[in-house]
Amino acid sequence: MAKVVNEGYVVDPIKQDSEPFMTMRERKIYNKWRLRILSFIIIGYGAYYLCRQNFSMIMPAYMEEFGYSKTQLGWVLTLASIVYGIGKFVNGYFSDKSNARYFMPIGLFASALITFLLGFSNSLIFLGCLWIINNWFQSMGWPPAARMLTHWFAPRELGTKWALGAASHQVGGAITLVFSGYLVANYGWRYAFFIPSIIAVGISYILFNRLRESPKELGFPLVEAYKGDESFEEDRSEDHMTTIEIFRKVFINRNMWYISFANICIYIVRIGIIFWGPLFLKEHKGISLTHAGWQVAGYEVAGLLGGFAAGWLSDRVFKGQRGPVGAVCMICLAITLIIFWQMPSGYDRFGAIALSLVGFFVYGPQVLVGVASADFASKKAIGTANGFVGTMGYVGSALSGVCVGWLIDETGWFGAFSFFIVAALLGSYLFFLTWNRKENEVNSVTTE
Repeated sequence: MAKVVNEGYVVDPIKQDSEPFMTMRERKIYNKWRLRILSFIIIGYGAYYLCRQNFSMIMPAYMEEFGYSKTQLGWVLTLASIVYGIGKFVNGYFSDKSNARYFMPIGLFASALITFLLGFSNSLIFLGCLWIINNWFQSMGWPPAARMLTHWFAPRELGTKWALGAASHQVGGAITLVFSGYLVANYGWRYAFFIPSIIAVGISYILFNRLRESPKELGFPLVEAYKGDESFEEDRSEDHMTTIEIFRKVFINRNMWYISFANICIYIVRIGIIFWGPLFLKEHKGISLTHAGWQVAGYEVAGLLGGFAAGWLSDRVFKGQRGPVGAVCMICLAITLIIFWQMPSGYDRFGAIALSLVGFFVYGPQVLVGVASADFASKKAIGTANGFVGTMGYVGSALSGVCVGWLIDETGWFGAFSFFIVAALLGSYLFFLTWNRKENEVNSVTTE
Protein backbone atom coordinates (compact mmCIF):
# COMPACT_ATOMS: atom_id res chain seq x y z
CA MET A 1 0.00 0.00 0.00
CA ALA A 2 1.32 3.42 -0.90
CA LYS A 3 2.46 5.85 1.71
CA VAL A 4 0.62 9.13 2.08
CA VAL A 5 2.46 12.42 2.51
CA ASN A 6 0.99 14.61 5.25
CA GLU A 7 2.53 17.89 6.50
CA GLY A 8 6.14 16.91 5.80
CA TYR A 9 5.75 13.39 7.18
CA VAL A 10 5.23 10.08 5.40
CA VAL A 11 2.38 8.12 6.87
CA ASP A 12 2.39 4.35 6.37
CA PRO A 13 -1.22 3.08 6.60
CA ILE A 14 -0.01 -0.44 7.48
CA LYS A 15 2.21 0.65 10.37
CA GLN A 16 -0.23 3.39 11.36
CA ASP A 17 2.89 5.28 12.20
CA SER A 18 4.58 8.41 10.95
CA GLU A 19 8.21 9.24 10.51
CA PRO A 20 10.00 12.28 9.19
CA PHE A 21 10.78 11.98 5.51
CA MET A 22 13.05 14.36 3.61
CA THR A 23 14.93 14.03 0.37
CA MET A 24 18.66 14.80 0.27
CA ARG A 25 17.87 18.14 -1.39
CA GLU A 26 15.39 19.00 1.39
CA ARG A 27 17.93 18.06 4.06
CA LYS A 28 20.50 20.35 2.44
CA ILE A 29 17.95 23.17 2.45
CA TYR A 30 17.13 22.45 6.10
CA ASN A 31 20.83 22.58 7.02
CA LYS A 32 21.29 25.85 5.14
CA TRP A 33 18.42 27.34 7.09
CA ARG A 34 19.91 26.16 10.37
CA LEU A 35 23.23 27.77 9.48
CA ARG A 36 21.43 30.92 8.32
CA ILE A 37 19.42 31.23 11.53
CA LEU A 38 22.48 30.67 13.74
CA SER A 39 24.54 33.17 11.73
CA PHE A 40 21.95 35.91 11.93
CA ILE A 41 21.31 35.30 15.62
CA ILE A 42 25.02 36.04 16.12
CA ILE A 43 24.95 39.08 13.83
CA GLY A 44 21.67 40.36 15.22
CA TYR A 45 22.37 40.08 18.90
CA GLY A 46 25.92 41.28 18.30
CA ALA A 47 24.38 44.43 16.79
CA TYR A 48 22.46 45.00 20.03
CA TYR A 49 25.85 45.45 21.71
CA LEU A 50 26.66 48.35 19.38
CA CYS A 51 24.00 50.23 21.32
CA ARG A 52 24.93 48.89 24.76
CA GLN A 53 28.65 48.30 25.22
CA ASN A 54 29.56 51.79 24.03
CA PHE A 55 28.51 53.31 27.37
CA SER A 56 31.52 52.02 29.31
CA MET A 57 33.85 53.52 26.69
CA ILE A 58 32.32 57.00 26.88
CA MET A 59 32.34 57.05 30.70
CA PRO A 60 35.92 58.38 31.23
CA ALA A 61 35.43 61.19 28.66
CA TYR A 62 31.95 61.99 29.98
CA MET A 63 33.20 62.19 33.58
CA GLU A 64 36.09 64.40 32.50
CA GLU A 65 33.86 66.79 30.54
CA PHE A 66 31.04 67.17 33.08
CA GLY A 67 32.78 66.31 36.38
CA TYR A 68 30.48 63.50 37.54
CA SER A 69 31.69 60.95 40.12
CA LYS A 70 31.91 57.18 39.74
CA THR A 71 29.03 56.77 42.19
CA GLN A 72 26.81 59.06 40.10
CA LEU A 73 27.59 57.16 36.89
CA GLY A 74 27.15 53.95 38.90
CA TRP A 75 23.56 54.94 39.70
CA VAL A 76 22.80 55.28 36.00
CA LEU A 77 24.27 51.83 35.37
CA THR A 78 22.35 50.31 38.26
CA LEU A 79 18.94 51.78 37.37
CA ALA A 80 19.42 50.81 33.74
CA SER A 81 20.38 47.27 34.76
CA ILE A 82 17.25 46.96 36.91
CA VAL A 83 15.07 48.06 33.99
CA TYR A 84 16.93 45.68 31.67
CA GLY A 85 16.41 42.81 34.10
CA ILE A 86 12.68 43.48 34.47
CA GLY A 87 12.40 43.95 30.73
CA LYS A 88 14.14 40.67 30.06
CA PHE A 89 11.51 38.79 32.05
CA VAL A 90 8.53 40.73 30.67
CA ASN A 91 9.81 40.63 27.11
CA GLY A 92 10.75 36.98 27.57
CA TYR A 93 7.09 36.25 28.30
CA PHE A 94 5.89 38.33 25.34
CA SER A 95 8.44 36.66 23.07
CA ASP A 96 6.81 33.30 23.91
CA LYS A 97 3.55 34.77 22.61
CA SER A 98 5.10 36.50 19.57
CA ASN A 99 7.01 35.68 16.42
CA ALA A 100 10.76 35.97 16.97
CA ARG A 101 11.26 37.18 13.40
CA TYR A 102 9.46 40.42 14.26
CA PHE A 103 10.27 40.72 17.95
CA MET A 104 14.07 40.77 17.68
CA PRO A 105 14.48 43.42 14.93
CA ILE A 106 11.85 45.73 16.45
CA GLY A 107 13.83 45.85 19.70
CA LEU A 108 17.07 46.59 17.85
CA PHE A 109 15.49 49.35 15.76
CA ALA A 110 14.02 51.08 18.82
CA SER A 111 17.30 50.80 20.73
CA ALA A 112 19.17 52.34 17.80
CA LEU A 113 16.87 55.37 17.74
CA ILE A 114 17.34 55.97 21.49
CA THR A 115 21.11 55.53 21.17
CA PHE A 116 21.24 58.21 18.46
CA LEU A 117 19.47 60.65 20.80
CA LEU A 118 22.02 59.87 23.54
CA GLY A 119 24.62 61.63 21.44
CA PHE A 120 22.88 64.95 22.18
CA SER A 121 23.13 64.54 25.98
CA ASN A 122 24.44 67.46 28.05
CA SER A 123 23.30 66.39 31.52
CA LEU A 124 23.34 63.27 33.65
CA ILE A 125 19.53 63.29 34.00
CA PHE A 126 19.02 63.36 30.22
CA LEU A 127 21.69 60.71 29.70
CA GLY A 128 20.34 58.53 32.51
CA CYS A 129 16.69 58.65 31.40
CA LEU A 130 17.52 57.77 27.80
CA TRP A 131 19.96 55.04 28.83
CA ILE A 132 17.28 53.47 31.02
CA ILE A 133 14.76 53.53 28.14
CA ASN A 134 17.41 52.08 25.85
CA ASN A 135 17.93 49.16 28.23
CA TRP A 136 14.24 48.27 28.04
CA PHE A 137 14.50 47.83 24.27
CA GLN A 138 17.83 46.06 24.71
CA SER A 139 16.02 43.43 26.76
CA MET A 140 14.04 42.42 23.65
CA GLY A 141 17.12 40.91 22.02
CA TRP A 142 18.05 37.60 23.63
CA PRO A 143 14.67 35.95 24.52
CA PRO A 144 13.61 35.60 20.85
CA ALA A 145 17.15 34.47 19.98
CA ALA A 146 16.93 31.77 22.66
CA ARG A 147 13.54 30.75 21.32
CA MET A 148 14.91 30.31 17.81
CA LEU A 149 17.88 28.30 19.07
CA THR A 150 15.62 25.78 20.82
CA HIS A 151 13.42 25.44 17.73
CA TRP A 152 16.23 24.98 15.21
CA PHE A 153 18.64 22.82 17.28
CA ALA A 154 17.92 19.59 19.13
CA PRO A 155 18.66 19.12 22.88
CA ARG A 156 21.70 16.89 22.28
CA GLU A 157 23.44 19.62 20.26
CA LEU A 158 22.02 22.62 22.10
CA GLY A 159 24.97 23.23 24.44
CA THR A 160 27.39 23.70 21.57
CA LYS A 161 24.98 25.61 19.33
CA TRP A 162 23.86 27.81 22.23
CA ALA A 163 27.51 28.66 22.85
CA LEU A 164 27.90 29.63 19.19
CA GLY A 165 24.74 31.74 19.36
CA ALA A 166 25.91 33.36 22.58
CA ALA A 167 29.16 34.21 20.80
CA SER A 168 27.22 37.29 19.70
CA HIS A 169 27.90 38.67 23.20
CA GLN A 170 31.63 38.49 22.67
CA VAL A 171 31.70 39.34 18.96
CA GLY A 172 29.44 42.36 19.36
CA GLY A 173 31.06 43.41 22.62
CA ALA A 174 34.63 43.19 21.33
CA ILE A 175 33.86 45.08 18.12
CA THR A 176 31.96 47.76 20.03
CA LEU A 177 34.71 48.26 22.60
CA VAL A 178 37.42 48.72 19.97
CA PHE A 179 35.22 50.75 17.63
CA SER A 180 33.86 52.98 20.39
CA GLY A 181 37.33 53.53 21.84
CA TYR A 182 38.50 54.66 18.40
CA LEU A 183 35.52 57.00 17.96
CA VAL A 184 35.91 58.54 21.43
CA ALA A 185 39.65 59.07 20.95
CA ASN A 186 39.39 60.57 17.46
CA TYR A 187 35.96 62.21 17.19
CA GLY A 188 34.63 62.59 20.73
CA TRP A 189 32.24 60.55 22.87
CA ARG A 190 29.08 61.70 21.05
CA TYR A 191 30.10 59.84 17.89
CA ALA A 192 30.31 56.62 19.91
CA PHE A 193 26.51 56.93 20.08
CA PHE A 194 25.79 58.33 16.60
CA ILE A 195 27.70 55.89 14.36
CA PRO A 196 26.77 52.57 16.08
CA SER A 197 23.08 53.54 16.09
CA ILE A 198 23.08 54.11 12.32
CA ILE A 199 24.69 50.71 11.74
CA ALA A 200 22.14 49.03 14.04
CA VAL A 201 19.20 50.46 12.08
CA GLY A 202 20.49 48.80 8.92
CA ILE A 203 21.03 45.46 10.65
CA SER A 204 17.48 45.50 12.10
CA TYR A 205 16.10 45.43 8.56
CA ILE A 206 18.44 42.59 7.59
CA LEU A 207 17.24 40.54 10.58
CA PHE A 208 13.62 40.91 9.56
CA ASN A 209 14.51 39.67 6.09
CA ARG A 210 16.67 36.69 7.13
CA LEU A 211 15.18 35.22 10.33
CA ARG A 212 12.41 32.64 10.72
CA GLU A 213 11.13 31.49 14.11
CA SER A 214 10.95 27.73 13.58
CA PRO A 215 11.24 24.96 10.95
CA LYS A 216 7.47 24.51 11.00
CA GLU A 217 7.14 28.03 9.62
CA LEU A 218 8.79 26.75 6.43
CA GLY A 219 6.98 23.41 6.32
CA PHE A 220 9.89 21.39 7.74
CA PRO A 221 9.53 18.76 10.51
CA LEU A 222 10.55 19.56 14.07
CA VAL A 223 14.30 19.53 14.59
CA GLU A 224 14.17 16.59 17.03
CA ALA A 225 12.53 14.47 14.34
CA TYR A 226 14.97 15.72 11.72
CA LYS A 227 17.95 14.78 13.94
CA GLY A 228 16.52 11.32 14.59
CA ASP A 229 16.09 11.66 18.35
CA GLU A 230 14.42 8.35 19.13
CA SER A 231 13.46 9.42 22.65
CA PHE A 232 11.58 12.48 21.35
CA GLU A 233 7.82 12.59 21.33
CA GLU A 234 6.13 15.81 20.35
CA ASP A 235 3.91 17.10 23.15
CA ARG A 236 1.08 18.88 21.36
CA SER A 237 -0.61 19.58 24.70
CA GLU A 238 1.92 22.40 25.12
CA ASP A 239 1.01 24.15 21.88
CA HIS A 240 -1.43 26.41 23.68
CA MET A 241 -0.03 26.67 27.20
CA THR A 242 -1.75 29.15 29.50
CA THR A 243 0.17 31.81 31.39
CA ILE A 244 -0.21 29.81 34.62
CA GLU A 245 1.16 26.67 32.95
CA ILE A 246 4.14 28.58 31.58
CA PHE A 247 4.88 30.09 35.01
CA ARG A 248 4.64 26.68 36.69
CA LYS A 249 7.24 25.31 34.27
CA VAL A 250 9.59 28.09 35.28
CA PHE A 251 9.01 28.91 38.95
CA ILE A 252 8.17 25.55 40.53
CA ASN A 253 11.60 24.22 39.74
CA ARG A 254 14.39 24.15 42.30
CA ASN A 255 17.14 23.96 39.70
CA MET A 256 15.83 27.05 37.92
CA TRP A 257 16.32 28.98 41.15
CA TYR A 258 19.85 27.62 41.67
CA ILE A 259 21.00 28.68 38.21
CA SER A 260 19.20 32.02 38.54
CA PHE A 261 21.13 32.89 41.70
CA ALA A 262 24.32 31.61 40.04
CA ASN A 263 23.61 34.04 37.22
CA ILE A 264 23.53 36.93 39.71
CA CYS A 265 27.09 35.99 40.68
CA ILE A 266 28.18 35.66 37.05
CA TYR A 267 26.82 39.07 36.12
CA ILE A 268 28.43 40.79 39.09
CA VAL A 269 31.78 39.81 37.57
CA ARG A 270 30.95 39.88 33.87
CA ILE A 271 29.23 43.27 33.78
CA GLY A 272 31.47 44.63 36.53
CA ILE A 273 34.54 44.09 34.33
CA ILE A 274 32.77 45.60 31.31
CA PHE A 275 31.57 48.64 33.28
CA TRP A 276 34.73 49.35 35.24
CA GLY A 277 37.51 47.51 33.36
CA PRO A 278 38.46 50.40 31.05
CA LEU A 279 38.56 52.80 34.02
CA PHE A 280 40.62 50.34 36.13
CA LEU A 281 43.15 49.91 33.33
CA LYS A 282 43.37 53.66 32.74
CA GLU A 283 43.56 54.76 36.39
CA HIS A 284 45.27 51.85 38.14
CA LYS A 285 47.47 50.45 35.36
CA GLY A 286 48.20 53.68 33.49
CA ILE A 287 47.01 52.32 30.13
CA SER A 288 45.54 54.61 27.45
CA LEU A 289 41.82 54.39 26.76
CA THR A 290 42.42 53.01 23.27
CA HIS A 291 44.65 50.21 24.59
CA ALA A 292 42.20 49.59 27.43
CA GLY A 293 39.49 49.07 24.81
CA TRP A 294 41.66 46.48 23.07
CA GLN A 295 42.33 44.64 26.34
CA VAL A 296 38.66 44.50 27.31
CA ALA A 297 37.91 43.39 23.75
CA GLY A 298 40.37 40.52 24.35
CA TYR A 299 38.31 39.66 27.43
CA GLU A 300 35.25 39.38 25.18
CA VAL A 301 37.00 37.31 22.49
CA ALA A 302 38.38 34.88 25.08
CA GLY A 303 34.85 34.66 26.42
CA LEU A 304 33.72 33.37 23.04
CA LEU A 305 36.18 30.47 23.34
CA GLY A 306 35.19 29.89 26.96
CA GLY A 307 31.50 29.71 26.11
CA PHE A 308 32.10 27.24 23.30
CA ALA A 309 34.41 25.09 25.44
CA ALA A 310 31.91 24.98 28.31
CA GLY A 311 29.02 24.08 26.00
CA TRP A 312 31.03 21.38 24.24
CA LEU A 313 32.25 19.83 27.52
CA SER A 314 28.75 19.78 29.01
CA ASP A 315 27.35 18.15 25.83
CA ARG A 316 30.08 15.64 25.03
CA VAL A 317 31.93 14.86 28.27
CA PHE A 318 29.24 15.35 30.92
CA LYS A 319 26.32 14.15 28.75
CA GLY A 320 24.14 17.22 29.24
CA GLN A 321 25.10 18.00 32.85
CA ARG A 322 25.87 21.72 33.10
CA GLY A 323 26.63 21.85 36.84
CA PRO A 324 30.12 20.27 36.89
CA VAL A 325 31.53 22.52 34.18
CA GLY A 326 29.95 25.63 35.71
CA ALA A 327 31.29 24.89 39.20
CA VAL A 328 34.87 24.37 38.02
CA CYS A 329 34.79 27.44 35.75
CA MET A 330 33.67 29.70 38.61
CA ILE A 331 36.53 28.51 40.86
CA CYS A 332 38.99 29.20 38.04
CA LEU A 333 37.34 32.61 37.59
CA ALA A 334 38.10 33.55 41.19
CA ILE A 335 41.76 32.58 40.74
CA THR A 336 42.19 34.54 37.50
CA LEU A 337 40.53 37.62 39.02
CA ILE A 338 43.18 37.64 41.75
CA ILE A 339 45.96 37.33 39.15
CA PHE A 340 44.56 40.16 37.00
CA TRP A 341 44.04 42.46 39.99
CA GLN A 342 47.48 41.88 41.51
CA MET A 343 49.43 42.03 38.24
CA PRO A 344 51.96 44.88 38.65
CA SER A 345 51.83 47.92 36.36
CA GLY A 346 54.17 47.70 33.41
CA TYR A 347 53.34 44.06 32.64
CA ASP A 348 50.69 44.99 30.10
CA ARG A 349 50.99 41.82 28.05
CA PHE A 350 50.63 39.52 31.06
CA GLY A 351 47.80 41.68 32.37
CA ALA A 352 46.00 41.34 29.04
CA ILE A 353 46.42 37.53 29.18
CA ALA A 354 45.05 37.47 32.75
CA LEU A 355 42.04 39.57 31.71
CA SER A 356 41.43 37.25 28.76
CA LEU A 357 41.39 34.28 31.15
CA VAL A 358 38.82 36.11 33.28
CA GLY A 359 36.68 36.42 30.15
CA PHE A 360 37.17 32.74 29.29
CA PHE A 361 35.97 31.56 32.70
CA VAL A 362 33.10 34.02 33.16
CA TYR A 363 31.45 33.49 29.78
CA GLY A 364 31.54 29.68 30.02
CA PRO A 365 29.16 29.63 33.01
CA GLN A 366 27.00 32.33 31.42
CA VAL A 367 26.41 30.08 28.39
CA LEU A 368 25.65 27.14 30.69
CA VAL A 369 23.05 29.13 32.62
CA GLY A 370 21.21 29.82 29.37
CA VAL A 371 21.38 26.20 28.22
CA ALA A 372 20.28 24.97 31.67
CA SER A 373 17.21 27.20 31.53
CA ALA A 374 16.33 25.50 28.24
CA ASP A 375 17.01 22.07 29.80
CA PHE A 376 14.83 22.70 32.84
CA ALA A 377 11.86 24.37 31.09
CA SER A 378 9.55 23.41 28.25
CA LYS A 379 10.43 24.65 24.77
CA LYS A 380 7.11 26.52 24.82
CA ALA A 381 8.24 28.41 27.93
CA ILE A 382 11.86 29.05 26.96
CA GLY A 383 11.39 32.80 26.49
CA THR A 384 9.94 33.16 29.97
CA ALA A 385 12.53 30.83 31.52
CA ASN A 386 15.46 32.55 29.86
CA GLY A 387 13.94 35.93 30.63
CA PHE A 388 13.62 35.05 34.32
CA VAL A 389 17.20 33.79 34.53
CA GLY A 390 18.33 36.89 32.68
CA THR A 391 16.39 39.13 35.06
CA MET A 392 18.16 37.57 38.01
CA GLY A 393 21.46 38.07 36.20
CA TYR A 394 20.75 41.77 35.93
CA VAL A 395 20.27 41.95 39.67
CA GLY A 396 23.98 41.17 39.63
CA SER A 397 24.49 43.77 36.92
CA ALA A 398 22.71 46.35 39.09
CA LEU A 399 25.02 45.49 41.99
CA SER A 400 28.03 45.90 39.71
CA GLY A 401 26.93 49.47 38.98
CA VAL A 402 26.35 51.68 42.01
CA CYS A 403 27.72 49.18 44.57
CA VAL A 404 31.03 48.76 42.78
CA GLY A 405 31.20 52.49 42.06
CA TRP A 406 30.68 53.21 45.77
CA LEU A 407 33.25 50.56 46.77
CA ILE A 408 35.83 52.13 44.46
CA ASP A 409 35.14 55.63 45.80
CA GLU A 410 35.31 54.46 49.44
CA THR A 411 37.88 51.63 49.49
CA GLY A 412 39.64 51.77 46.14
CA TRP A 413 39.94 48.80 43.80
CA PHE A 414 40.47 46.42 46.76
CA GLY A 415 36.77 46.51 47.61
CA ALA A 416 35.67 46.03 44.00
CA PHE A 417 37.84 42.98 43.33
CA SER A 418 37.04 41.41 46.71
CA PHE A 419 33.37 41.69 45.75
CA PHE A 420 34.01 40.03 42.39
CA ILE A 421 36.00 37.15 43.91
CA VAL A 422 33.39 36.35 46.58
CA ALA A 423 30.68 36.36 43.89
CA ALA A 424 32.67 33.87 41.79
CA LEU A 425 33.09 31.45 44.70
CA LEU A 426 29.41 31.66 45.63
CA GLY A 427 28.46 31.01 42.00
CA SER A 428 30.60 27.88 42.01
CA TYR A 429 28.66 26.51 44.98
CA LEU A 430 25.30 27.20 43.30
CA PHE A 431 26.39 25.33 40.16
CA PHE A 432 27.53 22.48 42.39
CA LEU A 433 23.93 22.13 43.65
CA THR A 434 22.83 21.22 40.09
CA TRP A 435 25.76 18.83 39.54
CA ASN A 436 23.74 15.73 38.63
CA ARG A 437 20.65 17.38 37.18
CA LYS A 438 19.67 17.07 33.52
CA GLU A 439 16.53 17.88 31.54
CA ASN A 440 15.00 14.42 31.94
CA GLU A 441 15.11 14.78 35.72
CA VAL A 442 13.19 18.04 35.91
CA ASN A 443 9.81 16.51 36.55
CA SER A 444 11.08 14.58 39.54
CA VAL A 445 12.81 17.66 40.86
CA THR A 446 9.77 19.90 40.63
CA THR A 447 7.64 17.49 42.62
CA GLU A 448 10.12 16.93 45.44
